[in-house]
Parts: sequence; C-alpha cells; structure tokens
Amino acid sequence: MVKMVSLSDKAYDRLKVRKGLKSFSEVVVELTNEKSEKYKDIMKFAGIFKDNSDEWGRIEKEIYAERKKAKLKDYKW
Repeated sequence: MVKMVSLSDKAYDRLKVRKGLKSFSEVVVELTNEKSEKYKDIMKFAGIFKDNSDEWGRIEKEIYAERKKAKLKDYKW
C-alpha cells in the first residue's frame, strides 16, 4: 500500500542523503526500528506546545503554506 507524506525540503534532503541505494521506505523503517539505539518514543513529544500555542499556530501555518507549494507528481502504474 502506498501512502503520501509531506516533508520539508530540509527533511527530504536529509533523508535523501541517508538513502543511498535504498528506497525511502527502507530508510524510514530503519530509522524508526524500535530495536535501533537511535529510536525515540514519539509520545514524549505529546503536549509540548500546550503552553506555547502561539508558536504552534506559527508552525501550523508554515506547514500548510509549504504543502500548498508542493506539486504532486503524476505516476502511471
């Protein structure tokens, strides 16, 4: 199953550097492997913006602005 994910240019560039000859999916699986020393529990970030909603509002606007700029590629299966 294929899913679409939006990444900032910076995130994409970093992932592409790690990719090498692997697929992006393989790199993401490796980076999120629970057995990896580099794995971090995402739940530790839950609620970090609760005391700083203005900052979250700014970040959210930036995310949506970047998504609008992104062009979806046409793939023929």
